[in-house]
Amino acid sequence: MFAQLGAILAAVQSVVKRILGNRFRAITGVTAAALSLGGCIPTVPLVGADPADPNVPVAGVSYRSGIAPYTSMRPTAPSGWKEQNQRVTPTPKSEQ
Repeated sequence: MFAQLGAILAAVQSVVKRILGNRFRAITGVTAAALSLGGCIPTVPLVGADPADPNVPVAGVSYRSGIAPYTSMRPTAPSGWKEQNQRVTPTPKSEQ
């Protein structure tokens, strides 16, 4: 059983090496060509205003705090549960 598994793995390994070896050479060649020809591409002029021009009008800057809605949640002294419940209960409806 182990001998058969070893033979199958050896066959798969030889096929994978052959396929990946050819692909690796092709990918390496394409990468080398792209890197060597990359410097030959002409630069495209900017569309619109030049960002280095200090006279270009820009939007105003405003400040917004990142922690503005923060409220402290420090522990408080224990209090009675009846008083806490009375503070949060809705007001009773008046009967007519």
